[in-house]
Amino acid sequence: MRAAKEAGLDIVALTDHDTTDGWDEARAACADLGITFVPGIEFSASSNGHIVHLLGYLVDPAEPRFAETCERTRNDRQWRFEKMVNNLHQDFGGMTLEFAYSFHADGATLGRPTIARALIDLGIVSTVSEAFDDLLSSSNKRYYAGHSAPTIEDAIELVRGAGGVPVLAHPWTSTRTTLVGENDTDEQVEAQFAELVALGLAGLEVHHEENTPHGRERLAAIAAHLGLIVTGSSDYHGLDTKPVKPGANTTSLMNFERIVALGTGSAIS
Repeated sequence: MRAAKEAGLDIVALTDHDTTDGWDEARAACADLGITFVPGIEFSASSNGHIVHLLGYLVDPAEPRFAETCERTRNDRQWRFEKMVNNLHQDFGGMTLEFAYSFHADGATLGRPTIARALIDLGIVSTVSEAFDDLLSSSNKRYYAGHSAPTIEDAIELVRGAGGVPVLAHPWTSTRTTLVGENDTDEQVEAQFAELVALGLAGLEVHHEENTPHGRERLAAIAAHLGLIVTGSSDYHGLDTKPVKPGANTTSLMNFERIVALGTGSAIS
């Protein structure tokens, strides 16, 4: 939140993966800094055999189905984390569970960024991006392990059921977590988004570092045609992770106000 303030932002959302445990700390920091806090979450979800990400703004974290799904996903993330570390240990002796866990903060979501930081410390890779592109890539069958996730349809329903506003995160990347197939026609892509809108999808994260230039253009057109909220974010992961910084992409005030008007599970502060 301090980094966001220094970047000149006055409204900031926190959307950690599968957890809302950081809300209280972030809300208090925003109050001290004089910026508006928007509570949120990011779900991993499955779609046609691929992992996609769904943002949920203003959800009620105590809604039973929502809370149970978050807990189940976090537990499975621990299994996946340890599986990947053990896989890496076969070739890189220093990558032990104890060593990998030393890069994990209590309460944080266990995931590949933590493993990437351990790999950097061992001198195996130079950056988090390098780790994700090679050793931790989903295409690296020697080391990668998946984790259970709700379908994108169920994830949208969960967010809506918890009073939240579901927005599809970075849906048109060239490397990962993309909803769009390489050979899909424009008609097929728009039909796919329209199906999700019928289920309750409220918006698309158009302005994101990992969406391709063509993807951003097409997503903006689809959002306009389907009447969807358009968001943008840095997807900032903290110091020493991704090179992108807070404020790299932002959401317009008009679209922010649409999110606030739709969300009933929790409030901005």
